[in-house]
Amino acid sequence: MTAQSLKIAVIGGGSSYTPELIEGILLRQDSLPVREICLTDIEAGKEKLAIITALTQRMVAKAKADIVVSQTLDRRQAIQGADFVMTQFRVGGLKARQRDEAIPLKYDRIGQETTGAGGFAKALRTIPVVLDICRDIEELAPNAWMLNFTNPAGLVTEAIHKYSKVKTIGLCNVPVSMQMMASEMLDCEPSALQMKYAGLNHLVWVTSAYLNGKEVTKQLLAKVGTG
Repeated sequence: MTAQSLKIAVIGGGSSYTPELIEGILLRQDSLPVREICLTDIEAGKEKLAIITALTQRMVAKAKADIVVSQTLDRRQAIQGADFVMTQFRVGGLKARQRDEAIPLKYDRIGQETTGAGGFAKALRTIPVVLDICRDIEELAPNAWMLNFTNPAGLVTEAIHKYSKVKTIGLCNVPVSMQMMASEMLDCEPSALQMKYAGLNHLVWVTSAYLNGKEVTKQLLAKVGTG
């Protein structure tokens, strides 16, 4: 692949988040010259992968984009020659998430997929899988960037940095989602609103907000929960 011909591999391609990812790529065709998108998943997700692949192909066709969309259950095939590898999967599925969140509650502790006992349990299941993926990337696409959406994103990304050579960025859409919600409350464009955050991943809160450079934290707080 060249800089003008990018291949993106999506691990966890059968996820319901994939169409949103594809929409983002299609909206940025002029600046993001993607030529190939390969969606991959595990055998248990085969049916969902087929559905999402077909939807992705229809989205690409409607946008008249010159992008080849393929699917495979062979992760190594998807990674081979990729420029970007995006990870968005849940080891253990929703049954594991239910346990992560329910077990701590029995002991009066909060369980959640990125924080507390639930987040740590998810990390213990997820990090070994992610590092195995990293070994494939080191072999098959050593120059690729991994964009990690898999939670707990902070712990997973830290493990990648410490125990692999893969170039990676950990991502979480919560701060962006908070900005979008806040802009609706203040009836303004998201680009006009600047927000300062503290915390990490799903354990994050806004410390101050500015609309066109003017602090509006109190106004925003007054609107929270009133809709």
